[in-house]
Amino acid sequence: NIHLKNDPRIVEDSEQDLVTGSGKETVYPIPVEQLRVFPTDDDLPKDQLNSTIDQYFVPMAQVQPPQAEQFAQWKEKLRAELRRVSFRPLPERVQPAKLSQQVADNDLRLETESGIVVRLQTSDAFKAPEAPKRIILAVRNPDEQEPLPQLARRMHQSGDVVYLLAPRGVDTSRWTRRNPPNYVERSHALLGRTVDGGRVWDVIATARYLHAKHDAKLPVFVLAEGPAAVVAAYAALWEEQIEGAILGNPPLSHMEDGAPQFLNVLRVCDVPDVLGMLAPKHLQIHGIVPAKLEKVVNCYAAAKAQEKLFLGQ
Repeated sequence: NIHLKNDPRIVEDSEQDLVTGSGKETVYPIPVEQLRVFPTDDDLPKDQLNSTIDQYFVPMAQVQPPQAEQFAQWKEKLRAELRRVSFRPLPERVQPAKLSQQVADNDLRLETESGIVVRLQTSDAFKAPEAPKRIILAVRNPDEQEPLPQLARRMHQSGDVVYLLAPRGVDTSRWTRRNPPNYVERSHALLGRTVDGGRVWDVIATARYLHAKHDAKLPVFVLAEGPAAVVAAYAALWEEQIEGAILGNPPLSHMEDGAPQFLNVLRVCDVPDVLGMLAPKHLQIHGIVPAKLEKVVNCYAAAKAQEKLFLGQ
């Protein structure tokens, strides 16, 4: 009032237009219905595009499954485009993680790339086998309260050495999240990256660390549930030292809420295409109705690797 209206008098009406209270007790100076063009959500036009307009700016990829005898060419072309469009920051070969700190015998800190330190633990739920047969690298989700995925308990075999990986943004490296603005997640896009792309890097670097730790004698399998299952699948796609993936309830599209985010990925492919590209590696998918995985089945059939695909509910 002083600077714009040259009026130095005390402002006496400053509280009249404020929203007071919260929740069901919120009081609005003007009823919200009077401020809306459409009084209720039911009045919105049925053909509105506002809530899905992002899907129309650039066409989403429609990938057809490969024909018999053409799987290798189909996979190579799709992988090359996926790396060019969405995974350009990922090195052609991710280096093994380096031991940064040993907090305890079963609790390590690994540096997966410069300045990024993640947590790797061995699970107390399983006794270390005398004659290990394979390495299970269980990848945690950011909001999981239980460090060990339930799927790990179900799929555990007597010769398994089980490790728990908390990639960047999980457990000890977790950052403060506010929605909005989610500063960390949003800042990655300015650098041409995403947090989930970094987590794929973490999984690969850790898998290579464990492969070397066990003298390259044991196969490494990644295991994860929910969104982390998609991260694990991409890690298996890019790293040859990962023998296979054991996945529980993975999102079947990057359009699903909570699904991992990779820049421009839907211009190239979606989750079922990535799962199909894992052939001929071992792949187990649990918690998904097999009918929804028809494309994955077709890809493994085209690769003549049906015996390496298991679908369970």
